[in-house]
Amino acid sequence: MAKAETTAIEPRCEKIAADMGFELVEIALEKEPTGKYLRFYIDRPEGISLDDCEAYHKAVRDLADKVDYDFMEVSSPGIDRPLKKDRDFERNLGSEIEIKLFKAMDGVKVITGTLAGLEDGEIVIDTPDGEKRIPRKAAAIVKPIVDMSGVEEVDL
Repeated sequence: MAKAETTAIEPRCEKIAADMGFELVEIALEKEPTGKYLRFYIDRPEGISLDDCEAYHKAVRDLADKVDYDFMEVSSPGIDRPLKKDRDFERNLGSEIEIKLFKAMDGVKVITGTLAGLEDGEIVIDTPDGEKRIPRKAAAIVKPIVDMSGVEEVDL
């Protein structure tokens, strides 16, 4: 929603993130029943802490005031962050991914396999049935598959 409202501040917010050692993954302005949320998603290879979120929040607060919102949040996109930009695909080469399609192709709407590349506007994925090329525009969402096997369960 309202991508145009956030486009004006995005370059400066990206620079602030880079200066702080972060990557600005996305700025989202989303209407919810409780109001309009302006969300900044930041990341870095070693992950994002609560202190990182607080520092970035303070750094972009004045820029954020140029957008009409009710609530502002800064957070990590999470371990299963969607692959959106070319650099996301490059970072995940050789990883297991899941592609959810807008419309079924060959009778399926979800394709899983190993990301082999991004070529000529197509996502190249190795599946048990062989290599598939999915037009990037056909993908509603592309996410890494997070393997939680081997992670100990903790009783709280």
